[in-house]
Amino acid sequence: MIDSKALGPAFGVEFTGVGDPLDDSFVHRCVEALKWRGVLLVRGLHLDDEQQLAFSRRLGEVVALNGQEIFPISINPEKSRTAKYLKGAFFWHLDGTTDDVPVKATTLTARQIAMTGGGTDFASTYAAYENLPEKDRERFESLRVVHSFEAAQRLVNPDPDEKELTAWRAQPTHEVSLVWRRRDGRRSLVTGATADHVVGMDPVESRALLDELLDRTTQERFRYTHEWEVGDLVVWDNTGVLHRALPYDEDSERLLHRTTVVGDEAFA
Repeated sequence: MIDSKALGPAFGVEFTGVGDPLDDSFVHRCVEALKWRGVLLVRGLHLDDEQQLAFSRRLGEVVALNGQEIFPISINPEKSRTAKYLKGAFFWHLDGTTDDVPVKATTLTARQIAMTGGGTDFASTYAAYENLPEKDRERFESLRVVHSFEAAQRLVNPDPDEKELTAWRAQPTHEVSLVWRRRDGRRSLVTGATADHVVGMDPVESRALLDELLDRTTQERFRYTHEWEVGDLVVWDNTGVLHRALPYDEDSERLLHRTTVVGDEAFA
């Protein structure tokens, strides 16, 4: 029998007793949990790549980049070709903020874990918005923010050389509303490491506001920290949950396998 319990007061749910992750009733519960609780966890499920993909496809179409649907997540260059850029994952972010339609959900399975560090933090942008004072809600409704790959990478390397800077700036930027008015009537905040500047605002004031808002969004009462165990499955709603990896050594054995589910709601 499948049971569930909250991971925290604001969001998150852990399922136990999961035998078949493709069972229709379990998949339905997962879809509902992602919508209303943001993050779901199943400890020790030990899905292989084929099983992880099959489960992911029950949530929607899986992103395939260069024909690859499973992505290794590691900052060890021997384990991942994108290890250098994955260091940006140590900062709070939403995936796909420079796209018109961000990815819907992400699944991670733990294949190997770090001896020290390497957990993953999550923070609910729904809960953060819902707890804003009314005056701030009214103020933020009209603000628009430009997101860029460069903004996130400057947190990793604040002094890039010309070649690196040119590569960053070759990536598209995207202007979105700070408050995402969702089609189901809910509201969430679009913030994180890619938030470059508030449109029309003094640069110093813009940076101060974005930093303050990120601090408010990621305070402990809106957050869940996951300490990985081999075999864990974690899934989250990328449209309403910021995430970041906690530091671990570059030569660590930590290896997660990731799938990404195609989004179906544009920023608005």
